[in-house]
Amino acid sequence: MADTRKVRWGILGVAKINERVIPAFSHTTSAELLAIARRSLDKAQRAAARFGIPRAYGSYEALLTDRDIDAVYIPLPNNLHAPWTIRAAQAGKHVLCEKPIAANAEEARQMLAVCRSHGVALMDGFFWPHHPRTARIQETLERGAIGIVQHVHGSFSFELQLDPANIRLQPGLAGGCVMDVGCYPVYGALWVFGRLPQRVFAAADFQFGVDISMVATLDFGEGKTAGFDCSFVWPFRQSLEIVGTRGRIWIPDMWLPPNPAVFFVETEEGYSAEIRICGVNQIAAMLDNFSRAVLEQRPSVPAADQAVALMQVLDALRESARLGQPVSVR
Repeated sequence: MADTRKVRWGILGVAKINERVIPAFSHTTSAELLAIARRSLDKAQRAAARFGIPRAYGSYEALLTDRDIDAVYIPLPNNLHAPWTIRAAQAGKHVLCEKPIAANAEEARQMLAVCRSHGVALMDGFFWPHHPRTARIQETLERGAIGIVQHVHGSFSFELQLDPANIRLQPGLAGGCVMDVGCYPVYGALWVFGRLPQRVFAAADFQFGVDISMVATLDFGEGKTAGFDCSFVWPFRQSLEIVGTRGRIWIPDMWLPPNPAVFFVETEEGYSAEIRICGVNQIAAMLDNFSRAVLEQRPSVPAADQAVALMQVLDALRESARLGQPVSVR
């Protein structure tokens, strides 16, 4: 018999990402969007009317007191992730928090500890781990199609109007390109290698007190490395390359896949293949995966510990870029 239960969701805030996340609820089987909140009731009501959301609240606190809400999505600025995740957990709500999960690793550890102490689930809001293409790539790696992985390189860049009023460019809001887009290829490298790097070395261009471009190397030990670049001033690029002892996997459009989503496998023996996965909304997949984990009372995948590990690396990268020297990951 099919499980028809649904997790009832609320959203704290009206960030631009909502324009992509909210429509995805209609493509889920285990999630129902019930409410949205912002600091103005009038504006919350307008947002609810626009998207057909049943309930609107004029404060985040009011939404968290709604006993019908099981889980919340938090798309607030980076510096607000920790305080509102903690408040949501204390109110008994499961939390899907927009990436990166916190402003730093210490905040991420505190968020996870509070969520665990209150018996609620926590996951960061990266979409790409939930796309079935990612699972197919994982299977390809596990069967040794390209041998033993030696190097990973990722990119994510786009041209942003450099206005200091933009939250992405405000140091007090934990802005910067490595926090906004560099976190994607860093997470990709952690996913491929399955562990933290030992140290990192980053170079960055700074404006308004934040990095607007960064290039870095991650040393995983045993001769295994990763590199990435990210930028607010370079053209739009988003890809991941995984290099092994016998070949490579190349994934164009890694972080925001089109339909169909593709990846390429090439080996030194001359084997070449293009694998295509069609008809998937990766945001809906994320919402469903998290909701099913809540309903089945099992850990979410990816685990929240991986979000903490990512923050450890992002902390080290930002420190390395400021100091101009390698930094150990702690």
